Amino acid sequence: MKTIKQTYHIKALPAVVWKALLDPSEIENWGGGPAVMTEHEGADFSLWGGDIHGTNLEVLHEEKLVQDWFGGDWDEPSRVTFTLTPEERGTTIELLHENIPDSEVADITEGWDLYYLGAMKKYLEEQA
Repeated sequence: MKTIKQTYHIKALPAVVWKALLDPSEIENWGGGPAVMTEHEGADFSLWGGDIHGTNLEVLHEEKLVQDWFGGDWDEPSRVTFTLTPEERGTTIELLHENIPDSEVADITEGWDLYYLGAMKKYLEEQA
């Protein structure tokens, strides 16, 4: 099993980035839809019509989101942690994605940039 660590600097306030992570209509705007998502700990979620699904484990409003993720036919979840830090010109979001099947790490690494955090960054910065 592998781990991915990535950092994104987004020119948007933490509240805006947080909303883009957790509001289904915002998720669908940057590409993660159809989405079912809520800010509640213990709540189940799904992205891309259920291709990715899991449970919110820890939710610290506008600071940290920890989720168990299932994709494909995985026997056990991977763990995704988003940590938001305010900065002078926006927000730094740190991604930690743990327990990724070895055979999928390259595709998932690329997917974070092309379809998830990279896409969200592009969307938010175009809105500013």
